[in-house]
Amino acid sequence: MGYLKTVNWKRELKETALIALLGGPSVYFWCTSCFNNWDVALASMIVSAVQWILLWQGNAHVSNYLSYKIPWLENPSKRFIWGVVGVIVYTPLAVYTLYVVLKYGFDIDMGDIKWTLLISVGITFVISFFLNSVEFLKNWKKASLDAERLKKEQMEAKYETLKNQVNPHFLFNSLNALTNLVYEDQDQAAKFIRELSKVYRYVLDTRAQEVVSLKTEMEFVNSYLFLQKIRFDEKLHLNISIEGFEQKMLPPMAIQMLLENAIKHNVIAEEEPLTIHIEIENGEKLVVRNNLQKKNIPIEESSEMGLSNIKSRYEFLSATPVEVIDGPSEFIVKLPLLAFEK
Repeated sequence: MGYLKTVNWKRELKETALIALLGGPSVYFWCTSCFNNWDVALASMIVSAVQWILLWQGNAHVSNYLSYKIPWLENPSKRFIWGVVGVIVYTPLAVYTLYVVLKYGFDIDMGDIKWTLLISVGITFVISFFLNSVEFLKNWKKASLDAERLKKEQMEAKYETLKNQVNPHFLFNSLNALTNLVYEDQDQAAKFIRELSKVYRYVLDTRAQEVVSLKTEMEFVNSYLFLQKIRFDEKLHLNISIEGFEQKMLPPMAIQMLLENAIKHNVIAEEEPLTIHIEIENGEKLVVRNNLQKKNIPIEESSEMGLSNIKSRYEFLSATPVEVIDGPSEFIVKLPLLAFEK
């Protein structure tokens, strides 16, 4: 009963009628003389139509039932073998049953039963090959589409998770800086809060966006750098050169995370200032580089979460990977610039 519930009976009725209309007149090609007598011609066309229905629709149901019990994609070898067995068993049985019914029930002789069986099996193998090929391709296409849809959903879920990792990490560092500043300079602390509010407005506005323009990202980066300059003063040097490429696209907060990594992992002192360059390479990549003066950070605290986050987001957005060059004197990250918004 399980298989019967999957059958579209309205479609089956239409297909059966169409096969009868095409199969009946086909008798003319192998029995021209039958049309010398219209009674014989009518009987021959009815027999031919019934035979075509038995061979085509019957084998189609055998094939569909086997595919229902033994899916092509789960066990193609077993399905193929049973498909051949189904043709060999069903076709002679159907043709011989029709032969017996016509001969003893209606006194109609179909001729030499051996040749009829051989021709029927041959024709049916051709039909079955066509039906099985269509069924296999339909299943393969469906499996491919399902796999692609699942892959996309997994990547989108992963992407959302990666984006959500940014906010707590950035908030922790910003609040630490503000805590120190409140006791030192209240006016600067007030300005710090205003700039921090701009930063978080950007964070909230871009949470649902996969990419933003370089111009928009740099406005946010400038607010972020103001917060860092308050903290490090002249110990942090910045050189920015992106003119002419402001409309290029990249993931939101990607530059900020690289800046944050540079600040976290390097010594920043008056005698050892940290210099960060943000520039364009060949109009295709945004390069963030800084001089190396690494801190001795325990491995468990140096998880490179920010850089891994950026790499994973670019895997979702672009076929061009993020390029990282570590040392000997500089740490360089090259982010591919996207030409349009995804």
